[in-house]
Amino acid sequence: MEQRISLVTLGVNDLDVSRSFYEALGWRCAVQPDAEVCFFQAGSMVFALWTALGGHGAPGIELAYNVRHPEEVATTLDEAERAGGRVLRPSATASWGGTSGAFADPDGYVWEVAHNPDWPLGEDGSVRIPPQE
Repeated sequence: MEQRISLVTLGVNDLDVSRSFYEALGWRCAVQPDAEVCFFQAGSMVFALWTALGGHGAPGIELAYNVRHPEEVATTLDEAERAGGRVLRPSATASWGGTSGAFADPDGYVWEVAHNPDWPLGEDGSVRIPPQE
C-alpha cells in the first residue's frame, strides 16, 4: 500500500446544506453524479460529501485508497488484515462500475479500497475527478 489518501468522505445529514456550506467557504467545481454524493477536487485528492440516503453516509468519516487495477483491491485488503486491520467488506463489483471493499484499522477508522475505471490515478498516486459532460 502506497503512503497516500485518495479521498476523504464526510457523512452528512443534508447534502444540499453541506454542499452550500463548502461552496460558501470558496470550494468550487463540485461534481454531483446523484442525490447521494458530491465530490470536490482538493489538490491531488478528492473531498466527498455523502448522505445517509440509501444507508450510506452520516455521521462519520471514511478514508479511501484508490488502486490502479481491480485485483489490487483484494490484495490491499489482505495486506491490511495481515497488518492487524479488520476487513469489513470483501472486494466486490460496485454498483457504480468499479471494484470496492473496505477495512477498519485497529482504532476502527474505515478505509474504502477501490478501483474506479473512470478515475485513473496519476503516476504519483494522485486522483482527479474527470471533467463532466
